[in-house]
Amino acid sequence: MIGCDHTYRSAQPALRLDVLNQEFVIVRFRWHLLTLTLLSCPAVAADVDRFSLWDDAAPLPAGGDISVLPSVEFHVIKKWDQESDGYTFLHGVGLAWHRGRLYASIGHNRGVENTVTEEAQFRVSDDRGRTWGPLGVIDDGDEQNLAVSHGVFLSHQGTLWAFQGAYYGKMERVHTRAYRLDEETGAWEKLGVVVEDGFWPMNQPERTADGNWIMPGFAARRDSGDKVSPAAVAISNGDDLTKWEFVSIPVAAEVDRMWGESAIFIDDHQIYNIARFGSQAMALLATSSDHGRTWSPSRVSNLPMTTSKPAAGILSNGQGYLVCTTARDNGSKRTPLTIAVTMPDENQFSQVFVIRRSMNPGHPGESANELRLSYPCAIEHDGKLYVGYSNNGGRRGNLNSAELAVIPIRALELNR
Repeated sequence: MIGCDHTYRSAQPALRLDVLNQEFVIVRFRWHLLTLTLLSCPAVAADVDRFSLWDDAAPLPAGGDISVLPSVEFHVIKKWDQESDGYTFLHGVGLAWHRGRLYASIGHNRGVENTVTEEAQFRVSDDRGRTWGPLGVIDDGDEQNLAVSHGVFLSHQGTLWAFQGAYYGKMERVHTRAYRLDEETGAWEKLGVVVEDGFWPMNQPERTADGNWIMPGFAARRDSGDKVSPAAVAISNGDDLTKWEFVSIPVAAEVDRMWGESAIFIDDHQIYNIARFGSQAMALLATSSDHGRTWSPSRVSNLPMTTSKPAAGILSNGQGYLVCTTARDNGSKRTPLTIAVTMPDENQFSQVFVIRRSMNPGHPGESANELRLSYPCAIEHDGKLYVGYSNNGGRRGNLNSAELAVIPIRALELNR
């Protein structure tokens, strides 16, 4: 057995039994042996359910049978409006609450997705997301052949930080750049490249038990022709948010194609990384018990999840959550937009709710027969979970609007 070298022998003398009784005793003995071995070897016991994200005792419904959350508010951060503003591509909403204001960032492009005309933009709301101020620029790429795209925020010690994915040419030399908001001017101070090695942040940094920050994302390998772009994290040097260590998460042999956009949730000293697969609509899972320095390989879990970026975290009531599209037999559809939750202080998801379906009559935002509701981010504030996401309005590709769902935390509570 893995990590153990235990041998068990029966203390009873051999018995002369007929064949049926012999088989019964052998079966019971082998089951007893397996149980004792697992109990006496924690490494093996942990490995048995390491890749079980969903509680198998709870049935996972098909998409059309999942209950819709009540009392969700919907707002539009940025409507797709090429005719008026000339922009086509929009993707990757980031959210942050900072000094009583709600900030949202996006990647925006008047040309084709992942080309040098991409730029990082933001808007601010002073009424909890109902209305938004004008589009501002975080960075539109002032170097030759440089594009800056969508990223994540962190409000810390009175300062708002932005970490944006960037690249040269068409997704070459991918890296992450840092910015700091100047409160007096409303402009963003450019702090330069802070993570290289293809790292693109996908969800906001979270504090780890050792006092650092960990930022989940992935390592883009498209420019090398590799079909596996693994999940990855960046780890800060304490509260110095200009210095980050890149950590690539290893990949299990069965993962043959991966675009590893990832999210994390932290359970004390254990960190769970949930990443996008490429070959199947299943979540990939890796774990770390040393604050993100080393990881088990990303492996296929038992949780269906569409092939898109997830968002995850722990709510203030102790429940874990995962926002993406999670439903039985739903394939790679990016609808409905769902949130899976755990019981408080547990790490297996056991119930899933619909945030919104493709048709959402009576609410702000676009509706169509089958939308792509994707690339969520989420942040909790004042008893509510704010979920930003892309909505392609039934158009092709990532010709998206940026929208917002506001969920009361009490609507996510589960009873045992």
